[in-house]
Amino acid sequence: MNIEEIKTQVSKVINDLLNEHPQKKGSVFVIGCSSSEIAGGKMGKDSSEEIGKAVFETANSILSEKGIFLACQCCEHLNRALVVEEECAEKFGYEEVCVKPWLHAGGSFATAACEGFKKAVVVEHVKASAGIDIGDVMIGMHLKDVAVPVHPEQNVIGQAHVVAAWCRPKLIGGERARY
Repeated sequence: MNIEEIKTQVSKVINDLLNEHPQKKGSVFVIGCSSSEIAGGKMGKDSSEEIGKAVFETANSILSEKGIFLACQCCEHLNRALVVEEECAEKFGYEEVCVKPWLHAGGSFATAACEGFKKAVVVEHVKASAGIDIGDVMIGMHLKDVAVPVHPEQNVIGQAHVVAAWCRPKLIGGERARY
């Protein structure tokens, strides 16, 4: 798998989503990523440190430049906890948990985040305003209540299926409500 191609694909998906559905500075963007699926393997069976690092570095560069917090979802062995910058956890009141992701419990993407963030912490939950799911790893539990799926033109990264989402405010009221 060509790492530069993976970086280009990640960049395209994120930028296309943000161009179509801009996010506010200081919001949270969640990414779930299976490096195994990107490499064409079975989820959790063919983890690649190199791929996880490439996805993290590309996403973090784009999002931090826009002032958006990146939340990196761990695998199910860590109950899909998330690695975030300590500043993000403090801003939103996310409670830190005591675990350190590694290649076989958390995954390569979350491990890269632990090593790549300025001051990484792990939290159990976030309420992100947008995100991408690379390899069907189920980011829905970390999105705000009304997630709107987006099927990006770039719908694969490596060999992994990609879907994205942005979140809109809830529509409340009844027949008299105006939006």
